[in-house]
Amino acid sequence: MTLSPRFGALALFLALVPGQAFAWGAVGHRLVGVIGAEEFSKELPAFLRAKDVAADIGEWAREPDRSKGAGAVHDKGRDPGHNILVDDNGNVMGGPPLAALPPTRADYETALRAAGSETYKAGYLPYSIIDGWQQLVKDFTYWRILKAGLAHAKTAEQRRYYREDLKRREAQTIMDLGIWAHFVGDGSQPLHMTIHIDGWGNYPNPNSYAMEKIHTPFEGDFVHKFVDYKQVLDRLPAAAPDCGCGIEKWTGDYLVATSKLHETVYQMWKAGDFSDDNPKGEDFTAKQIAIGAAQLRDMTLAAWRASDKGAIGNPATMLVTVKDAETGAKDPYEALFGMD
Repeated sequence: MTLSPRFGALALFLALVPGQAFAWGAVGHRLVGVIGAEEFSKELPAFLRAKDVAADIGEWAREPDRSKGAGAVHDKGRDPGHNILVDDNGNVMGGPPLAALPPTRADYETALRAAGSETYKAGYLPYSIIDGWQQLVKDFTYWRILKAGLAHAKTAEQRRYYREDLKRREAQTIMDLGIWAHFVGDGSQPLHMTIHIDGWGNYPNPNSYAMEKIHTPFEGDFVHKFVDYKQVLDRLPAAAPDCGCGIEKWTGDYLVATSKLHETVYQMWKAGDFSDDNPKGEDFTAKQIAIGAAQLRDMTLAAWRASDKGAIGNPATMLVTVKDAETGAKDPYEALFGMD
């Protein structure tokens, strides 16, 4: 494959920065965020469907890559959150299976160390997705309770606080959702789910797959040149019903499906499908980005529905559920403003 001079300079820079894997690049992540947000269910609060919000989410979806290079502590801690290195047996570097990961990152770390690895070598993308989804549920929970508090406010001071904090929570939710969209998008890039993350590597290679670095040329330069908004939108899967299995299994199933495609990428690379304006390569790549956008759309709706049973406050002092606030059974003001 021949790379443009512009891309050649980028590839040289990336080769000098260890551990940098940019899933989909700016174009792909923006498409996941924008299209996923444009397709949000009307069941979601109106502020998420307001003018320019989809564009904002698309830009926030780039943030976890834009922040790379901030420093050693920042990068070493965060970069592994973009991928997970699954071996050819479906296990994470000889440790736990991708299809049945431990419930928390702490448990995952214990399992990896027992297999002679660790989180920062193996990656922890599933936990990035689950963590971001849980944060979104909490954001929605606060929004519901603030909205209910405003409706039941007893004083002008309460009404002022609720209105102002509602604005803050909406801005926070858009940012949190956008940053989380990045990791949801990472989950649709097959090379982020394999030990063959950037060239086949020092493993059995009977099919003579590429040994050179193919990660960024595939997800970055090819997408930038040949994949556009309409191609992705045209391939967007229909909304899927909530599996009812919890975000942990949902995330695992999503990533397992993506991981099964890593060899397809190498087969297509070998066939030249990611060189120049190739319809086969464009179709495959646009479909994967569309899958990421659909997961963002569907997981966001699931987070909204889960927040209906959410609660805020300190269980030891004052716990307020969404139902408490909406029915007026409890005044959430002190729990929201802060009980020290």
